[in-house]
Amino acid sequence: MTWTAQEIAAKLGGAVDGDGSVIITGIAPAHVAREGELTFAENEAYFSRAEQSAAAAILADGQWISGRKPVIRVANARLAFAQVLGLFHPEPPTAPGRHPTAWVDESARIDPTAWIGPYCVVGGEVAIGPRSVLHGANHVADGCQIGADVHLYPHVVLYGRTQIGHRVRVHGGTVIGADGFGYVTDQGIHRKVPQVGTVLIQDDVEIGANVTIDRGTLGPTVIGKGTKIDNLVQIGHNVVVGEHCLVVAQVGIAGSTRLGNSVTLAGQVGVAGHLRIGDRVVVAAQSGVMHHIPDGEKWLGAPACPDRQMKRQFIAIQQLPDLLRRFRELERRIESIEPQRRPSQNDG
Repeated sequence: MTWTAQEIAAKLGGAVDGDGSVIITGIAPAHVAREGELTFAENEAYFSRAEQSAAAAILADGQWISGRKPVIRVANARLAFAQVLGLFHPEPPTAPGRHPTAWVDESARIDPTAWIGPYCVVGGEVAIGPRSVLHGANHVADGCQIGADVHLYPHVVLYGRTQIGHRVRVHGGTVIGADGFGYVTDQGIHRKVPQVGTVLIQDDVEIGANVTIDRGTLGPTVIGKGTKIDNLVQIGHNVVVGEHCLVVAQVGIAGSTRLGNSVTLAGQVGVAGHLRIGDRVVVAAQSGVMHHIPDGEKWLGAPACPDRQMKRQFIAIQQLPDLLRRFRELERRIESIEPQRRPSQNDG
C-alpha cells in the first residue's frame, strides 16, 4: 500500500511543505530509512539526521525547513507517527464465525460478526459483542460479558462473570478473574476465604502478556477506562485502578489498594495493600510503596517517599565513603593526641 505525502497529511490533519505528490511506501527511522519511505523528527537533531537520510519525506512538528525533502507538518510528531504506522500496517481483517474445533455453550450469545477461534471454550450465558475476536485456545467461563471490538489473544483465560468493555485488548497468557489470595489462619491452618466477586475491565484498556488480575472477595476488581497494563503485572483482589493509568512491567499491587486517574507505576514497583494512590501520581521503577500518596506527587525508593526527600538520601549515601574516611582520620588524630592529655601519676 502506498500513499502520497498530501494524502498522509490529510489523514493526519497536517500540511505539506514541498511536493505533496511524492509517493510514500512505508515509514522508518532516519538511520535505516530507504528511498520512498517517510521518516519522522521531534527535535532539531532528529530533523538534521532525517534530512541527510534516504527518506522521501519527513514527518515533523517543529518549524524546521528542509531544502531537500517535503515536510509533513503536524501538531504532534509522535502521535502522528503512531497513526501513520496504522496506515501502512493495518490490522488484518477477521472473518466472522467460529472454528470447527471451538466449543460454545448453547446459551452463549455471540454476535454474528464475532470470531471464535480454534480450540476456544465459551461457557454458559456468555455474551460476546460485535466484531470481537477470540484468537485461539481461549477459555471464557460461564457468565462472562465481552463488549464490541475486543481482542483476546491466544491462551487468555477469563474466569466466570468477568466483564470486559469495548475496544479492549488482552494479550497471550493473561488470566483475569482467578481467586484472590485470601486466607484466614485458624489454629495454624490457612483456611481459604471464598472469592465470590468479579473483575470489571472498562473500555479502551490494553493488557499485556502473562498478566494476572484477581477477582474481588465480594465486589469487583476494577481496571478503569483507557488504562494500559504492561506484561507480567499482578493485580490483587479488590484493587481499583483509575482511568488512563500506565502500569509498567512486573508491577505488583496488593489487595484493596485504589489508584486514582492518570497514575504511572514504573517497572517493578510494589504497592502494599489497602493504600490510596492519588491522581497523577508517578512512582519510579523498583520502588516499594508502603504509604498513601497524595495527588500529583512523584515518589521513589524502597520504602518509597517523595522524590526530593529520597534524592537527598541517595546523595547522602553516595557521600558515605568519604565521610567514613574523614571520620577514621579524625579518630586517628584524636588517638594521637590523647596520650598528651592524660595526667601523669605524679600529678595532683
